[in-house]
Amino acid sequence: MSFRKFSSDTDVIAFARQHSDLFTSEESLQVEEIGDGNINFVYRVTGAANSLIIKQALPYIRIIGEGWPLSQDRVRIEAEALQLEANHCPDLVPQVYHYDAEQCAIVMEDISAFENLRIAMVERKQLPLLAEHLGRFLADTLFYTSDLYLDTYEKKSLVQRFINPDLCKISEELFFWDPYCDHERNSINASLRTDAEKLWQDSALKLEVARLKIKFLNQAEALLHGDLHAGSVFANEHGTKIIDPEFAYVGPAGFDIGTVIGNYLLNVAGQANQRGEYAERSDYQQWLLAGINTLWHTFEQRFRQHMSVETRDPSLQLGEYADWYISELLADSLGYAGTEMIRRTIGLAHVMDIESIEDTERRADSERLALTLGQILIKERTTLSSIAEVIDRVRGELYCR
Repeated sequence: MSFRKFSSDTDVIAFARQHSDLFTSEESLQVEEIGDGNINFVYRVTGAANSLIIKQALPYIRIIGEGWPLSQDRVRIEAEALQLEANHCPDLVPQVYHYDAEQCAIVMEDISAFENLRIAMVERKQLPLLAEHLGRFLADTLFYTSDLYLDTYEKKSLVQRFINPDLCKISEELFFWDPYCDHERNSINASLRTDAEKLWQDSALKLEVARLKIKFLNQAEALLHGDLHAGSVFANEHGTKIIDPEFAYVGPAGFDIGTVIGNYLLNVAGQANQRGEYAERSDYQQWLLAGINTLWHTFEQRFRQHMSVETRDPSLQLGEYADWYISELLADSLGYAGTEMIRRTIGLAHVMDIESIEDTERRADSERLALTLGQILIKERTTLSSIAEVIDRVRGELYCR
């Protein structure tokens, strides 16, 4: 059987019954299409007591059509990445029930008990376990897919399995090219145009972005989620789920860490002008900064422990090497956090943390703060030697406003 797009609820229900044991043959099932609908089709199938998610990938970007073809191998990559992540953090990813290569579809756990993190942050919800969970996810998934743990043959096989050129090309352009020139794909608040034009002329910034880009292109360090923004995280007071690793590939570990940190800081910038009392918004900014601190220290402590106990190559077990490695990783993470902030501000894909600010000038103020923080993180990433210095630097920008 060749690929066939689900054309009706009946198709989706039949697929759900065939590839899961959650439903009885007698019960009536309902189908709801969910998700942003930009690239894939995502359906929730609900019965009397259970539900599941089906995600199907088309051979092109859904909102554009056949004019932008996209490899359907991305759904295999997503399924295998979720299964690999579940080997190390089973509580932090949805369970994959079935992957169907012919239909380019995944059947997986429904995580509707959790809320999209982007929305939760805009609403200023404080999630007590979030930062620790993100730090643990990053430490475990990055360490166990790196040369620090895998032998040569395992690592090279991993790189081969997760070659992902179509999705990587999207990231390469949206992160490292479009925002640094007057590209037709960019979306720029008219009130921010002068700031964008000044950024495009900043040769020192563009040099540092080029250095980060070449690492993204060539540094096969660990298996990345590849798109670890707040929209790919669901959370509540009791747990966290990380979804949608279809951009997964083997690249620089700091890219995933930096994308997460960048999304925390995008919300910091947004809260400067979101609705509500100043004190409430300021308190939430401090909660976010404390979260970055917890995330990084959870990551570092756990990653160092893994390196100390489980690194297989004796030449990589030196304590001095661990110190150097973590220092380099922090610098990379800050740089990639900066590129995430800039591309979400003057690039193609904005975030509701800032975009939902209705007043154009107030939105521009938050966008200007995001651009400022992004440039600081990129340019000063090698001189900010600890996460405490980073947080102090951010607080300094907030207090001088």
